[in-house]
Amino acid sequence: MIIKKYKEKEPLIGKNVFIAEDATIIGDVEIGDDSSIWYKVVIRGDVNFIKIGKATSVQDGTVIHVTNRTAPTTVGDYVTIGHGVKLHGCTIKNNCLIGIGAIILDNAVINENSIVAAGTLIPPGKEFPAGSLIMGFPGKVVRKLTEEEIEGLKEHALRYVNYKDEYLKMGR
Repeated sequence: MIIKKYKEKEPLIGKNVFIAEDATIIGDVEIGDDSSIWYKVVIRGDVNFIKIGKATSVQDGTVIHVTNRTAPTTVGDYVTIGHGVKLHGCTIKNNCLIGIGAIILDNAVINENSIVAAGTLIPPGKEFPAGSLIMGFPGKVVRKLTEEEIEGLKEHALRYVNYKDEYLKMGR
């Protein structure tokens, strides 16, 4: 793994965090306890900050970046970020799932308890209400999530906490 200081900013990694050997974390980045950063992930907080909450999974091949002085990236607690996602200068609130290959751009906001479907494009500046299922190119709310689906989001995030615990036990 590469954990690299950029200018005066060094990544802050919480307790019990799994970081895959080929992940890259640069600059002004904070990762909360019990989170996992999987294979080939790049988190680059060079020109603004990135904050990732607790029990959040950033899966294989995801890229998280920022926009100079105008758009940091913040990701809440109990968030599952699927494979190959691109997050750029956006906000993802607590208890969300971002599907495989989704792209979320500058100053977009995904409010809590929401799902962004695989392959969805969220244009700059769009904000979606809590509890939304968001799909499409560009993304639109297709319906509200059920209470059962919302509960399942946290269960899914906790499943990845268990996976990362298994990887931590295996050692490097």
